[in-house]
Amino acid sequence: MDVAQALLKRQSVRAFLPQVPPADLVRKLIEDAGLSASGGNMQPWRVVALAGEPLAEVVALAAHTPPEGDEHNPSYPPNLWEPYRSRRFANGEDLYRSLDIPRDNKVARLEQLAKNGQFFGAPVGLLVYTEERMNRAQWLDLGIYLQSLMLLAVENGLATCAQGYWRRHALALARHHQMPEGYHVAVGLALGYADESASINQWRATRAPFGEWAQLRGF
Repeated sequence: MDVAQALLKRQSVRAFLPQVPPADLVRKLIEDAGLSASGGNMQPWRVVALAGEPLAEVVALAAHTPPEGDEHNPSYPPNLWEPYRSRRFANGEDLYRSLDIPRDNKVARLEQLAKNGQFFGAPVGLLVYTEERMNRAQWLDLGIYLQSLMLLAVENGLATCAQGYWRRHALALARHHQMPEGYHVAVGLALGYADESASINQWRATRAPFGEWAQLRGF
């Protein structure tokens, strides 16, 4: 599989098989992704990979710790404007439609949202930490690292789902994993083998047409 094929195959998977990927493979994915481009070669990431009991402890922490809020690093800007508002709305509706959960079934929607705190049942959960003092440029580095990791996972037959959800428990997780002062969770990643039979894995998020967001000049 080449990079283009991995990019086309990658999707945010939200239902996994219980089979645990080999530890040496998980380590290789994390380590090889560390070759990603990084401004000034700062490599502003720390990664904790969880399986078994350590994973269960983090899932329990999320279930029993009140959300801290993400006012410092919100998932979306306030009062989201177009076209981003419509894109986000359509994505959410498509997701719940795949589960046959109507808009007025608030309980079922909240239950699905809560599965974020279980890494969607993935047998491996990754937490990527960085320092609060980092600038937007270093957050770009984190995105490059994460994309490299997700594509490497696809190449090796695995599936992923990136999760901003874990920023809700950033302080508690940093204490739990004894991170140096000032470190907090930037993103989580569910990792494992996709449950291909799950309805939520049958849909793909749409992408805006090229002309909406790109230009070619001087060609």
